[in-house]
Amino acid sequence: MQKITKETPLAVVGVSQNPEKYGHKIFKDLVAAGYAVTGINPKGGTVSEQELATSLANVTPKPEVVISVVPPQIGLEVLKEAHDLGITHIWLQPGAESEELEKLADELNITLTTNACFMIRERLW
Repeated sequence: MQKITKETPLAVVGVSQNPEKYGHKIFKDLVAAGYAVTGINPKGGTVSEQELATSLANVTPKPEVVISVVPPQIGLEVLKEAHDLGITHIWLQPGAESEELEKLADELNITLTTNACFMIRERLW
């Protein structure tokens, strides 16, 4: 797994306006910790005073790592979009993974990080 620093461009797919949802919590904590992160929600909006992008294609600079907090069926589209953009590392939060996602990631030569919560692994508290 690549070393992630606060300067590493990140994107969180699945950022919700609902503060009870994990996508909201992860994004908010990354922003508060000073990470270079963009939140993504197809409806747009604002979380932690940060405008949300509506897709990975709208993120500048291009993320080096995408943190996915969406159901596996949506995650398949995230992997395809990431591949089209040349993004090669996706972090699947617990509950976002599936065998089908892992198979597609292998086919697209995308590195997945699974079975680990980004918040715990990176110790953001």
